[in-house]
Amino acid sequence: MSNQQIQWTPPEPRSGAMGAWDKFVGPGATSAEEWLQLGGGLVLAGGLGILLYAQRDALDWSGWQVLAAAILTFDLMGGIITNATSAAKRWYHRAGQDGIGAHLPFVAVHGLHLLLVTVLFRQMDWAFFGLTYGYLLASAVTILKTPLYLQRPLSLTLFCGGVLLGMYVLTPTPGLEWFIPFFYLKLLVSHLVKEAPFTPERRV
Repeated sequence: MSNQQIQWTPPEPRSGAMGAWDKFVGPGATSAEEWLQLGGGLVLAGGLGILLYAQRDALDWSGWQVLAAAILTFDLMGGIITNATSAAKRWYHRAGQDGIGAHLPFVAVHGLHLLLVTVLFRQMDWAFFGLTYGYLLASAVTILKTPLYLQRPLSLTLFCGGVLLGMYVLTPTPGLEWFIPFFYLKLLVSHLVKEAPFTPERRV
């Protein structure tokens, strides 16, 4: 028989460099959570890297574009996993970390991702930047202003809208066709939605 408990109070972050890591992924993360976010991010990023390498001649990317794509790939794929862990939910949604003031800055700073894509991969397509960033901020505020019990289905609805925006209102970015879906999945679903942080199962 197994028993799982919900624990909302995070432990104190460790000191020094490990404390910085704790504040990034959530203090008290289990080794399984850390292996999943690092290993899963590396495997997914590596797989995508192989696919992009096979298209290297068609893409004709510069060194800066390759570097930017690698950073975006690992950040988004690892971030989707990390923000969904119980340790991250416990940390980013702890007492006093609720509402627009607590979460919008984290979401808003990801406009840098959109700026990188706009400048390096879309020839200064500012309509792309304005539409995708505006949709991100409007969706985030809408989710955060919505009653908690509706936030998960609403976030998935807005995620789907973001995917359609990237595919049909705008043109997908060659080599980065995955970027918009992963971008909105990380921020609107994985990060913003407050979900119960379960503790590891205990056998009883």
